[in-house]
Parts: sequence; structure tokens; C-alpha cells
Amino acid sequence: MLEILKFLDGNMETPVAYSPFATSWFHWLSLIVLAITTVWFISYFKRANEKQIKKVILISGIIMVLFEIYKQVIFNYSETEYQWYAFPFQFCSTPMYLYLILGLSKSRKLDQFLIAYLATYATFAGYAVMLYPSTVFVPTIGINIQTMVHHGLIAVIGIALLVKYNFDLKMFFKGSVVFVTLSAIAYIMNTVFYAIEPNVTFNMFFISPVYGTEIPVLAQIYPLVPHVVFLIVYVLGFTFVASLVYGGAKLIRLINAKLVYKQQLAYQN
Repeated sequence: MLEILKFLDGNMETPVAYSPFATSWFHWLSLIVLAITTVWFISYFKRANEKQIKKVILISGIIMVLFEIYKQVIFNYSETEYQWYAFPFQFCSTPMYLYLILGLSKSRKLDQFLIAYLATYATFAGYAVMLYPSTVFVPTIGINIQTMVHHGLIAVIGIALLVKYNFDLKMFFKGSVVFVTLSAIAYIMNTVFYAIEPNVTFNMFFISPVYGTEIPVLAQIYPLVPHVVFLIVYVLGFTFVASLVYGGAKLIRLINAKLVYKQQLAYQN
């Protein structure tokens, strides 16, 4: 275990996506693993029952929590006080908690809300980071592995849930309710923390009225509009990209259904 920790805490040349192979090999390796695991998760979820799916999701959540604990140790062990900017309640952190809740949940109603969020909003987040990891790579081996495992699991579980369940607009709305709720919690946390510790950076979901945002496109909008308008744009923007995920899945299902129908007609004739 000590040797594993030493390895994870070791240094590597900071990976750069889509650059020459010497600096991009780690990202390419991560994409290969992502492709393989995407196929496996989709295949497994399609034939698995609800109990089996929940077990996989719960195990994934535990793995993510263990990696998160490691990341927190790395970010804080040499500091004199906790680094609040790294507190794990960003948008991409939420699936980690929701996997645990979903894996242990006995409520079908709650399950629907969580699955809807994880299959739409979270799926976009996972694949967006995996395909364009612009700022997530660092020189520490373990942090890079943690980042790819974390976002990779979000991506493959999300797409597998999207394939497993036939979503309608009502289901998508339930995912939106979860997103708005989590965003509200983040905003309240930002407000309360700033009132207590105004000299410490704490910016969950990057929606603090004090510290701005690093999210592409939204970073340009943030200084130009009142904060309440920014929040509305933030929610609508994420909902829009989540709807693209939802719409894409519906389109693929429609095309697949038509192909199956044509094959059946051809077989009958």
C-alpha cells in the first residue's frame, strides 16, 4: 500500500490533450479505456436487473469516494489549513454522492429523479471532461488517474442508464429538478461560507457572486449581466446541453426502432 501511495504521489509531465504523443499519451490511454468501459457498461446494464445495476453504481460511488479522499489528502497534507477551494461539491462531484444514495435507495420515486439527472446532466459533464480535459491535468500521477477514473465513471454510467431506460419529458424534468436543487444548495453554501470566511476562496458550482466562474462561455457572460441573470443563464445553459443528451438518445432510439421495423418487414416478405 505504501508503494502504491508513493507511486500515486509521484510526478509526471503534465498531460496535454491532443498534443504530440509524448504529452498526450495519458489522455489517449484514458480515451481507449473510456471506449472499452462504455461498451461494457452499456452491455451489462441492458441485461442486468435493477438490483445488479444498483450494486455496480454503489461500488462505483465507493471507488470515487476513496479516490476523492486521496485527492483531498494530496491537496492538503502539506498545508497549514484546509484548502477550501478544493472542497468536493462541484457539479462534477455530485454524481459521487448520488451514486451512493441511488445504490442504497429503496424508493423508486427517488430513484427516478436521480437516474434522470445522472443520465442527462451528469453524462454531459463526464464526457465533456474526458474529451476536453483542458484544465484538469496536473503533474501528479495520482490526481490525473483520479480525474480520469472519476469523470470516466460519470460518463459510462450515465450513457448506460440512458440506454437502459426509455426517458420521456417528464423523466427529463425530474433530472432538472435535481440539478436546480443541487445548484441551490451550492449557492447557499457559497453565501454562508463567504459570510463566515470572506478571505477564503469557496466557489461551489462556480456560481459565487464574489469569485466569478471558470466555465467556458459563462465566464464571458458573468461580468456583463446582473448576478441573478447569470444564475438563470447558468441553469438554462446546463439544461440545454442536458436536453441535447436526452434528445440525442431519443433520436438514436427512433432510428433503431425504424431499422428493426424494416428488418421485420423484410423478413416477413
